[in-house]
Amino acid sequence: MARGRLRIYLGAAPGVGKTYAMLKEGQRLASAGADVVVGFVEPHGRRPTAALAEGLEIISRRAMKYREASFTEMDLDGVLARQPQAALVDELAHTNVPGSRHAKRWQDVEELLDAGIDVVTTLNVQHLESLGDVVRQITGVPQRETLPDEVARRADQIELVDLPPELLRRRMLHGEIYPSDRIEAALTHYFRVGNLTALRELALLWLADRVEEGLQRYRAEHGITTPWETRERIMVALTGGPEGDTLIRRSTRISARVPGSELLALHVVPSDGLPHGDPATLAAQRALVESLGGSYHQTTGDDIPEALLQFAEAENVTQIVLGASRRGRLSTFLRGGVGHRTIRRSGPIDVLVITHEHAAGSTSALRLPHPSRATGPRRFWTAMLLAAIMLPGLTALLVLLGEHVDLSLALVLYLLAVVVVALVGGLVPALVAALAAGLLADYYFTPPMHSLRVQHLADVIALVVYVVTAVIVGMAAGAAARSTYQAVRASSEARALSRLATAMMHGQDLPTLLEQVREDFGLEAVSLLERDTGHAAEPRWYVVASTGEDPPERPYDADVDSPVGDDLTLAARGRPLSSDDQRVLGA
Repeated sequence: MARGRLRIYLGAAPGVGKTYAMLKEGQRLASAGADVVVGFVEPHGRRPTAALAEGLEIISRRAMKYREASFTEMDLDGVLARQPQAALVDELAHTNVPGSRHAKRWQDVEELLDAGIDVVTTLNVQHLESLGDVVRQITGVPQRETLPDEVARRADQIELVDLPPELLRRRMLHGEIYPSDRIEAALTHYFRVGNLTALRELALLWLADRVEEGLQRYRAEHGITTPWETRERIMVALTGGPEGDTLIRRSTRISARVPGSELLALHVVPSDGLPHGDPATLAAQRALVESLGGSYHQTTGDDIPEALLQFAEAENVTQIVLGASRRGRLSTFLRGGVGHRTIRRSGPIDVLVITHEHAAGSTSALRLPHPSRATGPRRFWTAMLLAAIMLPGLTALLVLLGEHVDLSLALVLYLLAVVVVALVGGLVPALVAALAAGLLADYYFTPPMHSLRVQHLADVIALVVYVVTAVIVGMAAGAAARSTYQAVRASSEARALSRLATAMMHGQDLPTLLEQVREDFGLEAVSLLERDTGHAAEPRWYVVASTGEDPPERPYDADVDSPVGDDLTLAARGRPLSSDDQRVLGA
C-alpha cells in the first residue's frame, strides 16, 4: 500500500486561520468526490470555523480519563477502520493524554500515513523543536508541546497561512480568537506587534528554507549546475591569512544590503591534509562568520579555483568574494593569481576581488606613509648597502666580458646603478656611488689599466662629464623621490581625514572610528580616555571606547597620546609617531 500524503497548514500564531484553511481544503476535496473524514478538529468556539465542518463526516472522539479528569482524543482506530482517502487532523504538535497508543498526535498521523491515508493538518511555527529557544526569547513563553522538525520537513506540501500583526490583533479585539476574559492579557503579552512580527518572520524564513531544499533536490535530480538566482548566496573564500577578517566583514555588509541573502565562508584544504593557513586564525574566522549569521564550510582540493567553483555550483552561490593576491607581481604573472583564474572559469557567477592591507604591493589604502620611506637613516643605509653590492658586482661582470666592454659602455651602466641608488636613498648615497663608480671606471676601463692615471684627454673629459651627470641625475632622482613621498603623504592624509569625517556623518560608533585611526597610523591599539575631574590629586581615567589588543587605560601607559578636549585624550600603543603623524592624529 502506498504511503499517504501529508499536507500542513503552517501559521505564525494562533488565530491566523489554519483550522479554517484545513476545513476549507476538506470541503474542496469532498466536492471533488474524495472520501474525506474529520479525525479531529478544534474550532475553539469560532462559529465560522465550526460551520465549515458541517457536511463532512466526523469520526467521534475517544473519551479518556486521567487523574480523575475527562478528556477526548482522536479515535485513531476508528479512523483506521473507516479507511478514508483523506483525514483532517488539527494541531499536529498536540500531546496526547497519557494512556494513548502514542505520546504525540504526529505519531498518530504517521500511522495514518503508513496506512495509505492522506492527512491534512495544522501547525504553529512556535511548536517546531529547533525554534523553541528563539520563540522563548521573543515571547517569554516556553513551549511545552514541540514537534521534531524532521516530521514537518517530510511533508509533501506546506502552505503558509499568514495575517499581518495588526489584523490579527483586530481579530483578537473582536473576540474571534480567545474568550473575552483572555483578550487583554493576550494583547499585552503574547500578541504584541513586535512578537507577532518576529514569529511571522520565523515562519516565512523556515518555509523559505524548505522551498530551497526542494529546489536543490530538483536541481540535483535534473543535473542542473548553473546557478539560479532565486536567492542571493554570497561565498567568501578564506585562506587562513590575516586578511580573512576584512573579507568576512566586507561580505557581511554586501549580504546585509540584499534582504534574504545568505553568507557562506569556504576554506579549501589541500588533499595532503596539510593546512596552508594558521589553524588558530581559521578558528577565529569561523567564530566570526557564525557570529555574523553566516555558515563555515571546508572542502578538499589542490586546484583552489576549481574547488571554489565546484562548491559554489553545488550550493547555488551567486557571488564569490576573494581577497587580492598576497603574491608578488612576478609570481602572479608566471602562474596567474587565484582571483584571475577563478574569474576566467566562473561563468555566470559574479566574482568580487577585495583589496586589503596584506595584498602584494599594497601599502594599505589609507595607511599613512612613514617618513623613512623617503628620507631617514633606514633609506640612507639601505642605499649605501645597495651601492656597496651593485658597484663591485657590476664591475666584476664587466671585467669578465673583457674586450667587449669599453669605457663608454661602462659609464652608461654605472650611471644606471647611480640612478637606482639615488631613487632609494637620495642625493648623498648617489654622490658617493657616483664618485666610487668614477674611480672604478678609471681603474679598470681607462688606459693605463689598473691605475688611477688617465692617458688620454678625451677619457678625462668623459670621466668628469660622467661624474657631473651622475650627481645631477642623483639630485633629480632624490628630489623626485621626496616629491613623490610628499604627494602620497598628502593624499593619504586627505583620504584618511575624509574617511573619518564621512564615517562620523553616517553615525559610525566610536569603536569603528577608533579602528580606522588604528589602521591609518599602523598602531596596535587605540583608546579614547576620559578624565574624572572629581579627583584632582590623582586623576582617574576611564575608557570610553577602545580597539586592538591590550588598549591603554591611561595616557602614560601609551606610546602616543593626543588631547581631544579638556577631559578627553586619544591614547595609542604600537610605535612612536613622527611630527607629521602627530599633526594628523591631532586633526
